[in-house]
Amino acid sequence: MNSEGGYVVSGASRGIGREIVRQLTRSGARVFGGVRDPAAAAAADLDEFSERIEYLPLDVSDGDSARRFASILQHRNTKLLGLVNNAGILPEQSPGQGVEDEIEAMREALETNTFGALRLTRLLAPMMSAGGCVVNVSSGMGQLADMNSGYSAYRVSKTALNAITKILAEEYGARGIKVNSVCPGWVRTDMGGASAPRSVEQGADTIVWLLQQGARAPGGKFLRDRQEIPW
Repeated sequence: MNSEGGYVVSGASRGIGREIVRQLTRSGARVFGGVRDPAAAAAADLDEFSERIEYLPLDVSDGDSARRFASILQHRNTKLLGLVNNAGILPEQSPGQGVEDEIEAMREALETNTFGALRLTRLLAPMMSAGGCVVNVSSGMGQLADMNSGYSAYRVSKTALNAITKILAEEYGARGIKVNSVCPGWVRTDMGGASAPRSVEQGADTIVWLLQQGARAPGGKFLRDRQEIPW
C-alpha cells in the first residue's frame, strides 16, 4: 500500500471489526487492520476488496506493539481519516462472583478495553486532520444509567472508556477531530454468542456511518443505531 489516507480498525480479524473492514473497503476506502496475526487474517480475507485492506501486527494491551504499529504508518506519512478502537476482551466470570472478586480481571479488562484505546488514539491522532473521527466501541453494559451486577470487570472498563470518550472529545474538538462512543448492541460474534439478536452488519452500521460523516459527525456522544443514548 502507498501513503494514501485511510482508516485504522483494531481487532480487525473477526466479529464486528471484520465487518467494519468489509463495509469500509466496499465503499472504496483503504483500511489498516490491527490484528495479532496478520498472516492468518489475510488468509481469511478472500473477497474482491482484499487489496484495500492491509493487516499489521497490533496488541493494544502492549505499549511497544502499539508504538510499532503507529511507527509503520508514520514512516509512510499516512493521513488517517478515522480510527476505530474495536479491540476488546470479556473476562470470564464464575457464577456468584461479585465485583470485589474481579480486581485482577478488572485490571486485565482496563488494560485492553480502556488503556488500549487511549494509547492507540494518542499515537494516531497526530496523523489526523480536521474532519478525522475516532470511534470507541463501547457497550450498554458500560452505561451508568442502566448499571447492574455481573461481568463487573467488563462493565467498569467500558464505563471508563465512555468517560475517556467525553474527555478526548473536549481535548480534540479544537482540532476538528470528533470522538464518540458506540454501543453496537448484543451481536452474534465469538464474544456475543450465537443466541445474540443482532447481526454483525447491524453492530457495525453506526460505527461506519460515524466515520463516513467526517466533519459532519457529532462529538462526545454515545450512540446506538445512529441515535444518541444515555451514558
